[in-house]
Amino acid sequence: MLSRTADSLYWVSRYVERAEYLARILDATTRLTNLPSAYGGAGTEWQSAVATAGCEDTFAKAYGEANERNVCDFLSFNPDNPTSIRNCFALARSNARAVRTALTSEMWDALNGAWLELQRFERKRMDREEFARFLDWVKNVSLTFDGSAYRTMLRDDGYWFSRLGVNVERADNTARILDVKYHVLLPETEQVGGSLDYFQWTTMLREVSALTAYHWVYRQAVKPVLIADLLILNRRMPRSLASCYENISRFLDQIGDAYNRHGPAQRQARKTLTNLANTPIEAVFQRGLHEFIEDFITENNRLGNVIVEQYLQ
Repeated sequence: MLSRTADSLYWVSRYVERAEYLARILDATTRLTNLPSAYGGAGTEWQSAVATAGCEDTFAKAYGEANERNVCDFLSFNPDNPTSIRNCFALARSNARAVRTALTSEMWDALNGAWLELQRFERKRMDREEFARFLDWVKNVSLTFDGSAYRTMLRDDGYWFSRLGVNVERADNTARILDVKYHVLLPETEQVGGSLDYFQWTTMLREVSALTAYHWVYRQAVKPVLIADLLILNRRMPRSLASCYENISRFLDQIGDAYNRHGPAQRQARKTLTNLANTPIEAVFQRGLHEFIEDFITENNRLGNVIVEQYLQ
């Protein structure tokens, strides 16, 4: 496979995964801002949404205040935001069109149809109810595209590069969600373990479709240390860091075997997976969850760069 074809397949999947992630952020933030006043929120929810998306500097240059209208527009439709939902779908479709013959018809139809429907959403004047339907639609597009890839792609290098993109992006997203909840969202005056804290953690689990899984695994009330254990170390949880890196390591090994070209990408993925396997959750909190997540995001970004250098240039 040509490196430019592999590169496009890798980024198509990353952009679709990112669009779904942004929709989940906005959906969760809307839930948090609708809390009854008795919960005592401090009004930091929309700022935390921008922080979770990792685009605070770009937002600050475009808008003065992090309120519902500004953040929803910036993360959803703003063409000047490189990582808005609109631009994620535009870039995914552009990459898909460049490698049209490497995609199945179901994958192309999901993306092309999504781009046409997105333009209709852009022209609408949306109230909260309509915007909620838009976010559900974005998540369904991602599920349709992901399911099409899983059900219809031949298990060869094209599939492996596509799934590699999904898991690198998903690991970054899960880490950012965890970090912002623990480090930014809860006001300093609010009691850890209080009603606001509980609702925020529950909403975060919903954000990554993990609330039911949490109760199945732990069978007890929501606790931050157990949520972190589920989303960092539990390989049975598809969005956990450990599960993502188990997949990343496997797909990189399959690519390496196919091309007889193992190298720094495989070594770094295995190193991260081993570190996750050998780190108990108590050690993560003893060191500091924020510091652990910061280091993980840095390492995950480094792996992305190494993958590009090793295979996609």
